[in-house]
Amino acid sequence: MTHDPHDHDDTRYPVQKTEAEWRDQLDPVQFAVARQAATERAFTGVYWNHWEPGVYRCVGCGQALFSSDTKFDAGCGWPSYSQAIEEGRVERLIDTSHGMTRVEVRCANCGSHLGHVFDDGPAPTGERFCINSAAIHFAPDSGTP
Repeated sequence: MTHDPHDHDDTRYPVQKTEAEWRDQLDPVQFAVARQAATERAFTGVYWNHWEPGVYRCVGCGQALFSSDTKFDAGCGWPSYSQAIEEGRVERLIDTSHGMTRVEVRCANCGSHLGHVFDDGPAPTGERFCINSAAIHFAPDSGTP
């Protein structure tokens, strides 16, 4: 599915909020990234060099998305993971903005923009989920996601 990442069709996601509700919940940077598909500058996000054990959850709805077990240093300046915590937690959409063709990833529960996935990651998946720190929050290891 090709789309403009700045357009959100929120009606297909289980979590529904108005723009005012999103703005009340998220700080301005989180809103720009998660709801308007902005990208934070490399090496500036709180999680790009964060290595504690735990789970990274969607800033919009709290759904568990990525485990610290699959996080790796890709050298790109954004948190990078070799896979999502479980199939179906993130959705993939073709993003043709900025004169490029990339695969955008969004939270499948609320539609928040997370970042992009590339095919230059480590084995066994070969994928690199390049995620904005502003789109996630960290929950220290406490058992089941």
